[in-house]
Amino acid sequence: MFTGLIEETGTITGVDVNGGGLDITVRAHTTLDDLKIDDSIALDGCCQTVVRRTETEFTVTAVEETLRKTTLGEFVAGRVVNLERAIRVGDRLGGHFVQGHVDCVGEVRERTQLETSRLYRIAFPERFARLVIPVGSLAINGVSLTAAEVDGASCTVSIIPHTMTMTTFGTLEAGDRVNLEFDMLGKYVAGILKANGSNPEV
Repeated sequence: MFTGLIEETGTITGVDVNGGGLDITVRAHTTLDDLKIDDSIALDGCCQTVVRRTETEFTVTAVEETLRKTTLGEFVAGRVVNLERAIRVGDRLGGHFVQGHVDCVGEVRERTQLETSRLYRIAFPERFARLVIPVGSLAINGVSLTAAEVDGASCTVSIIPHTMTMTTFGTLEAGDRVNLEFDMLGKYVAGILKANGSNPEV
């Protein structure tokens, strides 16, 4: 479980084929403090398990299902990614409940620079539209954000300067692909409605 509050960005130093998956090695600093083999860590919002670590790097193995649903298959050496360790019992929950289970890949359609913030319009598959509500929560590349506006199968989020500095949002451009995880509570409600025959599309 995560909060969507990114601790730092790391740099991919290696991507190696491992059967049908990929071994992804990341150079990091803060997140290595107490990181151990078998610990969970979110890379751009995708929960992964640490399989190796050194003093400066850690490695995870992204399997076929992960590569199919996320952007991890696009990772190359030099790419910068958002990192967050799993929440500990007793920690403050400053964002929202994020599982690290990416629902789909979305696309940045527009980036608008305002005087003190930046707006991003993110498009996603139509079947997920009912999971996004105005001022509701969602995670984009692991960052806990609020949907300021919702327009069909897209939503707009507002990014403050601190978030642009601490995450990869500072470099996102129109056309970039991002990992999306919709609010867990909304997904449970949708599941209940579907079980009752009221929500056949989700």
